[in-house]
Amino acid sequence: MSPRVVIVGGGPGGYEAALVAVKAGAEVTLVERHGLGGNAVLTDVVPSKTVIATAEWLTIAGRASELGIRRRDGGEIARDLTVDMAQVNARVKALVRKQSGDIRTRLERTGVRIVAGEARLDGPHAVVVGDERLETDAVLLAVGARPRVVPGCEPDGERILTWTQLYDLDELPEHLVVVGSGVTGAEFAGAYRLLGSEVTLVASKDRVLAREDPDASAHLTQVFKDRGMHLVGGRAASVARVGDGVRVELEDGTVIEGSHCLMAVGSVPNTEGIGLEEAGVELDDRGLIRVDRVSRTTARGVYAAGDCTGVLPLASVAATQGRIAMAHVLGDAVTPLDLSLVASNVFTVPEIAAVGASEAELKARGLFYEVSTLDLARNPRAKMLGIEEGFVKVFGHTVTGQVFGAVIVAPRAGEHIYPLSLAVAHHLTVDDVAAAFTVYPSLTGTVSEAARRLHRMGEQG
Repeated sequence: MSPRVVIVGGGPGGYEAALVAVKAGAEVTLVERHGLGGNAVLTDVVPSKTVIATAEWLTIAGRASELGIRRRDGGEIARDLTVDMAQVNARVKALVRKQSGDIRTRLERTGVRIVAGEARLDGPHAVVVGDERLETDAVLLAVGARPRVVPGCEPDGERILTWTQLYDLDELPEHLVVVGSGVTGAEFAGAYRLLGSEVTLVASKDRVLAREDPDASAHLTQVFKDRGMHLVGGRAASVARVGDGVRVELEDGTVIEGSHCLMAVGSVPNTEGIGLEEAGVELDDRGLIRVDRVSRTTARGVYAAGDCTGVLPLASVAATQGRIAMAHVLGDAVTPLDLSLVASNVFTVPEIAAVGASEAELKARGLFYEVSTLDLARNPRAKMLGIEEGFVKVFGHTVTGQVFGAVIVAPRAGEHIYPLSLAVAHHLTVDDVAAAFTVYPSLTGTVSEAARRLHRMGEQG
């Protein structure tokens, strides 16, 4: 008899796990209450990065005149551009529907049974959905998370918004106040400034993306200022609807008025009221599901993946957790999750991509390392494309030359980090990276040159 697996949640952790399990011969049922793809497809990654891609095209158009591209009447292209927010968001929703539909089609073709509805554990080996009780040998919980709501700053869906509600706007906000300068806040603040909104970003510290590489964070902070974004330090105490606008009051008494406010202050897991405690699934003090490196919870046969675990809020990590869980359940070879190998990307303009250990981590661990940093503006391909900002930063072991980590700040940085991700994952040296051929001219040529500059570090005086 085939093993029975029930997966609760159709995001990356859930649908990737389902594909692995059904391929291994399991009988798989996936329960989803909203739509396949989860937050990553429906309200977060796909829609937000689509809006950001639209904003990025405006920066490309802005370089048209220096590249010799003009209107037939001699006017500059960038001056004649405007954004139809209703059309932008209509395109976002169409892409979301298509991506969600593609996931459903793939799952159904592979034999996964999909059940719509709210799921609740009835012990560790049964899931109840409406009137149906699903007996199972293993459960994977991929229930995701939702935007955190701060008391006194409750969203109304019209002027005070969470990151799930921006896609209902028909008009570009005249003045968007963004509360929160982490990844979500920085991405949306940067995008809406490029789209044409006046933007005020409320940051709890003196720079945006304070958890990223300090050079990358400082660079993006300056880019935002150069683009006319208002950066205000502090924390929001209250946000109120005032006529056709909003009034944001900070804890120090500072008042900011705008047309709209985006609350980007983190998320909370969807773990309450689904029978976890009764099934023996332990939660931490934030309501996150405790898991080990192979995605096991404290209840035998129950696994968890994605944002509900708090391991790392990335779709790629959720998918990896789900795949690892199913491999472990079904007796396949398992490589435990290693967060030191995770590549991440912040989709601002320019992007910030990173992999491996940060410089702060290397210092804390007392490791001997050298840093090679090269500005992207010196790259010939960057010159051709009119790219004048960004850099590549590589950390290498002083003696062995092993690549410890890297940071890239550039347009499409998430595409260019891959060779360095391979280097970190397979313990390659800077000489290994430098010895591989790159296309000339290409932006990845700077990756090779940065590695080449760390050659024979141990022999340097």
